[in-house]
Amino acid sequence: MSELQPASPSLTGAAPAVRQVDNPNPPLQAAWKPRVNPWLIAATVALAAFMEVLDTSIANVALPHIAGSLGASTDEGTWVLTSYLVSNAIVLPLGGWASSVLGRRNFFVLCIIIFTVASFLCGAAPTLPLLLVFRVIQGAGGGGLQPMAQAIMADSFEPHKRGQAFALYGLVAVLAPSIGPTLGGWITDNFTWRWIFFINIPVGILAFFLVTRLVEDPPWIKPDRSRFFRMDYVGLGFLTIAMGGMQIMLDKGEENDWFSSNFIRFFAFLFVAGMIALVWWEWRQKEPLINLKVFRFKNFAICCFLMMLVGGVLNANTVLQPQFMQQLLGWTATTAGLALTAGGVTLLFMMPLAGIATSKFSARNLTVIGFLLFLVSFRYAANVTTLDMTFSAASWLRVIQMLPLPFCFISITTAAYVGMPKEDSNQVAGLINFARNIGGSVLIALTNAQVTSRSLWHQQHLQSTMSSASIGYQQHVNTLTGFLGGSGGFGGPNAANMALANIYAQLNRQAAMQGYQDVYMELSYMSIGLVVLAFLLSKNKPGQGAAPSGVH
Repeated sequence: MSELQPASPSLTGAAPAVRQVDNPNPPLQAAWKPRVNPWLIAATVALAAFMEVLDTSIANVALPHIAGSLGASTDEGTWVLTSYLVSNAIVLPLGGWASSVLGRRNFFVLCIIIFTVASFLCGAAPTLPLLLVFRVIQGAGGGGLQPMAQAIMADSFEPHKRGQAFALYGLVAVLAPSIGPTLGGWITDNFTWRWIFFINIPVGILAFFLVTRLVEDPPWIKPDRSRFFRMDYVGLGFLTIAMGGMQIMLDKGEENDWFSSNFIRFFAFLFVAGMIALVWWEWRQKEPLINLKVFRFKNFAICCFLMMLVGGVLNANTVLQPQFMQQLLGWTATTAGLALTAGGVTLLFMMPLAGIATSKFSARNLTVIGFLLFLVSFRYAANVTTLDMTFSAASWLRVIQMLPLPFCFISITTAAYVGMPKEDSNQVAGLINFARNIGGSVLIALTNAQVTSRSLWHQQHLQSTMSSASIGYQQHVNTLTGFLGGSGGFGGPNAANMALANIYAQLNRQAAMQGYQDVYMELSYMSIGLVVLAFLLSKNKPGQGAAPSGVH
């Protein structure tokens, strides 16, 4: 008869059932290896994770088409994104509990099935309300794919090879959001928006086939069905309230003028109250839904915070650059997406190199290097983001922006497992991915709001120079009026008004450009703080996954 071996509460606070084993034997557990080549396993789970990460961004450019096809407004169409992100954020940190109930492989397979079936239903949805319901289901299935893929990779490789495995996962997590808008735009322009969901079906079927044949659970992960009936439903309720409130607040904040709106204040209250209640409740539970006691490990706590900012920077960059190119340079969505392609090619080369580097240099040193490169890339972005930017300049900018990500992403992910018990790998993966996604949502909202705010500031500043007392301004108005009203001009008697309108449009574009430049400079200042925080990480030996100072 099986015997429960509870984890040490001073270290992990993990639920006893997670460590259910028949004959506890740590040396045998440490020596466990998967029966197939771990790289086959890594490629298999990366395929499923890629499918899910891609879906977080592929629908962005198709929203006007979706709204128009289903007879909805543009604002209503944005709920296609919000509903998915809310559901996804709720499920992300639940991987540890779900794996303890079903087994990690079974949970991963279940998520693939749910995501694939929901993708078909999304593509076939006849109305917007039904599409939103199916997107919630799709987000729930997708929420378990990222953390479980990472946890499976972590346990399938020896510690000194873990960095190379995380390079593959990092390529998935970073590349998919970059190519999502381009692929979504191309599919929508050449076929129909429904195919951005239908393309998941063959990928999902292939992933299901490979996972069921190649992936297995290590001996320290044993399913305990009885935990299903002991589920922390109160914790799940608080998590749902907090994540729902946060995502709606961030997604709808700018269009509702943020905290001047009662609507936004209500959801901000839900987020804060739900998060406080969640932390208070989960910390006191013997079998928590989310094992917050893993934050006793100093390295892990710091890594979560750093990963939150790395995820924020990645997603903010992926939104800011194509947004600038489409709104101010007048490029199409496809052209703007193609300008990001060079960054994806850069990742294909840099991710493996960064993975190899983790076996030769400590994770802390690589993280410091990555954040220093962030500082350089944002300063460069502030200088080259101009109204005469060429396609070549935009492509090079994307390349430079992508260079730091492999070093930061892989080293932080590797450092998060330093000193952590193996039985907590599911919780580690779930929480580190949760932090990355939350950071993405927060920084996208903040940077977009800051672009608007700084643009308005520059607009007011530039308008102060447009007065009759300014000789340069009057000369420009007179010259433009003469051109529009003179021979060959098309302004006629309205030439003066047309000249003023033209100058005002130039002013707005100039102000908006300066707003983007300001945000890039602010991100460079943030990078300086990240460099300082990176020095707080424990300095592990290259290729080793243990550190003596894991808990504080």
